Amino acid sequence: MLYAELMLDTQVTKAPPSLLYMVKQVELVVRSHLDELVKPSGITALQYTALTVLQRHDGLSAAQLARDSFVTAQSIADLVRSLETRGLVRRERNPRNRRELLILLTDTGRELLARHEGAVRELEERMVRDLTAHQTEQFRQALSKAWHALS
Repeated sequence: MLYAELMLDTQVTKAPPSLLYMVKQVELVVRSHLDELVKPSGITALQYTALTVLQRHDGLSAAQLARDSFVTAQSIADLVRSLETRGLVRRERNPRNRRELLILLTDTGRELLARHEGAVRELEERMVRDLTAHQTEQFRQALSKAWHALS
């Protein structure tokens, strides 16, 4: 095979990775770093995510929390039970639907989030440090649009 043919063949097979693959790579590396950041508090990245969801929208049902925390309805029960045992969340009856339990963030949960706020912000800043402020905002908007397109 001639050198030019070899180079052409190599270029054809060197397609960039799919966006789905790249998004998953970012998700995995973020989760790994987040796990390390929150490990001293005895929680996981998934538990931390659930706490931040409650920080933004307190008083969710288990189904809503599962959806917003990116876990299955089956796994949210164990996650909430673990957080409740640690005193980070509490459950109470929904006054509008007595059969439904709402999950609420406790003061202890808020304190845990506050302790990690700076380190988590630094991680996010590190992730986008090579982007301008405008590019970072475009990235945020693009991710939001991608999420809405698939939701």
